[in-house]
Amino acid sequence: MASDPSDTDFDPDAGAGTGTRQQPLPDADTTKGMTPKRLYGIVAMAEMITWALLIVGMVGRYGFDFHALMFPVGLAHGTAFVSYAVVSGVVGLNQRWKFGHVVGAVALAVVPFATLPFDRWLNRRGMLDGPWRKEASDDPRDRSIIDRTLRFWLRHPIALFLTLAAAVVIVVVVLLQLGPPTQWFS
Repeated sequence: MASDPSDTDFDPDAGAGTGTRQQPLPDADTTKGMTPKRLYGIVAMAEMITWALLIVGMVGRYGFDFHALMFPVGLAHGTAFVSYAVVSGVVGLNQRWKFGHVVGAVALAVVPFATLPFDRWLNRRGMLDGPWRKEASDDPRDRSIIDRTLRFWLRHPIALFLTLAAAVVIVVVVLLQLGPPTQWFS
């Protein structure tokens, strides 16, 4: 009975001419769980979508004197921005980005949609590829306090999520208390 190759990816050279079923190729996009690349992509997309919503809200406010959208879209964008900054830091540590790359990711998020070319740059260079580094390797960098702390948190994902979510909420609440960014320095 012939198998249908359309239901999975096959390596055309594996088992060629032997009459045996070919092994499916691993596909990074179908791995189960939240990979660094997937998490970063989700949060980066949320940050860009909320930028678009914020721009729509600003057009409504300044172009049509319609203020109702500003608080909800501003809050959504502020939360997405802070989340993007936190996730960039965690993914950057996990993927061993240079400090300038983490700072660049956050700094570019200030400019509408500027993260898109940066995210593509990271993808082209494979800087988002790979699993979470939950276990130590032979790499001497794995002995640093930063890497040991990262591995601890990665082995406790629920605690990590709750801690980071609480940190995002605290930062957003503090920023709400400070008022709109346009009033911070006046």
